[in-house]
Amino acid sequence: MNRSQNMPSVNTHAAQLVEDLAVNADAMRVCVSELENGTRIIDAGISVRGGLEVGRRIGEICLGGLGIVKLRASTEFENWSWYVDVHTSHPVIACLASQYAGWSLSHGEGKEAFNALGSGPARAMGSKEELFNELGYRDKSDKTCIVVEVDRIPPVAVAKKIADQCGIAANNLTIILTPTSSLSGCVQVVARVLETALHKTHALGFPLEYIVDGAGSAPVCPPSKDFMTAMSRTNDAILFAGQIHLFVEATDSEAEELANKLPSCASDDYGQPFGDVFKAAGYDFYKIDPMLFSPARVAVTAMKSGKTYRAGRIDKELLNKSFSNKCG
Repeated sequence: MNRSQNMPSVNTHAAQLVEDLAVNADAMRVCVSELENGTRIIDAGISVRGGLEVGRRIGEICLGGLGIVKLRASTEFENWSWYVDVHTSHPVIACLASQYAGWSLSHGEGKEAFNALGSGPARAMGSKEELFNELGYRDKSDKTCIVVEVDRIPPVAVAKKIADQCGIAANNLTIILTPTSSLSGCVQVVARVLETALHKTHALGFPLEYIVDGAGSAPVCPPSKDFMTAMSRTNDAILFAGQIHLFVEATDSEAEELANKLPSCASDDYGQPFGDVFKAAGYDFYKIDPMLFSPARVAVTAMKSGKTYRAGRIDKELLNKSFSNKCG
């Protein structure tokens, strides 16, 4: 069933956020340029500093403008005091139809090959993921934006592919680049704490139409110039200290079952920094239990009864190990 006509447009709501980022490039420490075909590139951490605020804003763009991302100080962790808080009243569309990095982008072969995953509102227009058939959602717009977590500018051929599949002119496409090693990259990845819960909820077969609202938080991890360490820390911020709360139109038993299955510690691969898990799997993502990728602690409230079910745990020891050491 196509519910798009009854749902908000992720491109419409994200459009002004993208323009604000470009207009305030100097203040945000990003660099705006164009590819040969006119596609706009916003570099948020490759040749420029970027920063926490840029990562926060990109987090909201990834959510299709349907969510709020905030930075907050907390004393919960002795060594790590800053948090990213996320909430959205459209968690399924914001997280799964926009923020989830599900669009596979590749070009070329060998050392010059470009391989990345795209997230953001462009997915709802041009990605061919089967997920959109399940969501019953597609979006239309004259302009769009995609966020790619890479450390180099994509080739023109990739920009052309994105624009063509979205059905727009290449000069109406904006590509935002957020390297994992940058502060911008750290924040925008940690801002996916709620999205990881939605993705796992979907993988568990829980009816997405039952999900009413959602919020989450996770600590800001320290960046690292070493890619493996940086990737591990962004994942570990969620796996070891991420917290989410879902509000669902479900029975008590359904809400309780979801809560018990949702935390990262429910996976057999839980127990060490992600970089070490990745190394043990021979650097093959497909050999890692997909159920690992979820927040550390969850709460699920059944709207019908008002009862809340909690599961999972915050692991300060593993968080300190990940944030303090080189991984992988």
